[in-house]
Amino acid sequence: MIILDGGLGRELKAMGAPFRQPEWSALALMEGPDFVRAAHDAFIAAGADIITTNSYAIVPFHIGEAAFRSRAGELLDLAGQLAKSAATASPHSVQVAGGVPPMFGSYQPDKFDAGRASEMMALFRHHLTPYVDVFMAETHSSIAEARCFLDAFGDCEKPVWLSLTLEDAEPVAGQPMLRSGELLADLLSSLTDKMPAALLFNCSQPEVMDDAVRKVVMHVADHVNPPQIGVLANAFPLMKKDYSGANESLHELRGDITPQAYADFAQKWAASGAGMIGGCCGISPEHLKLIKARLSG
Repeated sequence: MIILDGGLGRELKAMGAPFRQPEWSALALMEGPDFVRAAHDAFIAAGADIITTNSYAIVPFHIGEAAFRSRAGELLDLAGQLAKSAATASPHSVQVAGGVPPMFGSYQPDKFDAGRASEMMALFRHHLTPYVDVFMAETHSSIAEARCFLDAFGDCEKPVWLSLTLEDAEPVAGQPMLRSGELLADLLSSLTDKMPAALLFNCSQPEVMDDAVRKVVMHVADHVNPPQIGVLANAFPLMKKDYSGANESLHELRGDITPQAYADFAQKWAASGAGMIGGCCGISPEHLKLIKARLSG
């Protein structure tokens, strides 16, 4: 079992790092980069085999158009350097995933602009390449967004991982959907020519992840080189379907997603075929420690 890291933004907030909306985790890069390194170190100490660059909020949606134009390259370099330094200092082998977020805001597939997204993703690729071992899309929520990411990174020399966020407000049993309302099965069918090295599901409630894992396992059963499958669920309360954007408020976290409860989910995902497990918003080093202990055998 490969252990991924947890929710970097919420861990920064818990540590007392500079943190607010709309900048989210980018504010720590701007005002307290030592906190970012410390957060990476905490996830590594908890057992993470792979950590993700603190690049999720380096988009105009979070830092604004002016700051993106003037500082995006500098901040991406810093995010890469901090993650790489933490991985290098680790007592066990740790790889770095270059996080490529939704370019126009979480859970908002209707705002996706493929032309501009390609230009922005090229910036991520240029600045993170020197520091990362893989590139991972984070919280992508539509087929168009996923295909754009795979087009932008498909010819790079590093493995490419696609991580999707799932509809969890009104899920249909046995028919997992992306946030766009599109069926996961339709996305999988569209990937015959561009299957990534890993397919993951992140930033959705734990309850909807198992159906998605099972769907992928069934779809790739006959593939010669099937992708790895991963899960990084969150501890957010349920978002309504008319949810209008991550910058509106700072959500409270579910009190029932304890390390023990999350490890129970993790064991179920592993039994269904997930070989990589970590967490998203609200999943802490304490959650990872217990997952590591439960699944280390």
